[in-house]
Amino acid sequence: MGKNRFKYSEITPERVFLNRRSVLTKGLSFLAFSGANSSSWASEGYVKSQWSSNAKPNSYEDITTYNNFYEFGTDKSDPSKYAHNLKTRPWVVEIGGLVSKPGMYDFDQIIKNIALEERIYSFRCVEGWSMVIPWLGFSLSEVLKKVEPLSAAKYVAFETLVRPEEMFGQRYNILDWPYREGLTISEAMHPLTMLSTGLYGKELPNQNGAPLRLVVPWKYGFKSIKSIVKISFTETQPQTSWNMQSPREYGFYSNVNPDVDHPRWSQATERPIGKGIFAKRKKTLKFNGYGEEVASLYSGMDLSKFY
Repeated sequence: MGKNRFKYSEITPERVFLNRRSVLTKGLSFLAFSGANSSSWASEGYVKSQWSSNAKPNSYEDITTYNNFYEFGTDKSDPSKYAHNLKTRPWVVEIGGLVSKPGMYDFDQIIKNIALEERIYSFRCVEGWSMVIPWLGFSLSEVLKKVEPLSAAKYVAFETLVRPEEMFGQRYNILDWPYREGLTISEAMHPLTMLSTGLYGKELPNQNGAPLRLVVPWKYGFKSIKSIVKISFTETQPQTSWNMQSPREYGFYSNVNPDVDHPRWSQATERPIGKGIFAKRKKTLKFNGYGEEVASLYSGMDLSKFY
């Protein structure tokens, strides 16, 4: 297995996790949401993932007040201040392209009969900062398999909601909205790639990408697109927002690779959030420490060229 595996008893989460022993005895549960004001689902039926890190999670406050979500502003504190305006029910995700079962899927139905797993990931971003987050979610592949991708599908593209009346950052030309991301089909089907619906045993906060976001733990943070409303299967490589914005600086793959510097800064080290601005920087691990699991996806590729 990969590095830094996590012992479940070592999590130091919020009060809701203190009663997790009785929950774990239930094993996998098949859950459906009951409505916009319900959060009880988030603390029921979760199990530890085999991919968990042994690093101590950041506090709930760290995770929910230090965010990149340009739809709500460019400062790290902006999403926590303004994302409460976003209405996350009802929520429909369009799934289409090269699949046998395209359609408009209600969010509640997407996760119905899919077992939710709690997962702990060390989540590193290109700015040189990192967090460890107790995500609640499930493998993206569990959704993708249900819509039956066609053999011609080589990539999976994602888009974020566009609703400038609630996401005021979209009123400005910060990026070419909607926010877009993409993965190869093999990356999307890897069990490490997950859809998150919560964290710390609670429903996913708006500033962290509610109600549904991607988490790709071996890639830089901007690959983990938030508030998803569209998933498309394509034969050709899809456009991605930061690559469109600055192709010299942001490649399609965006794997954590400390050996390749960003044109404007080194990515060899990272600053752990929550330990103060003078905290000692840590060495960045290639593939975020998950090389044993994912390096085979890039066999024969020059990762300084396909960055």
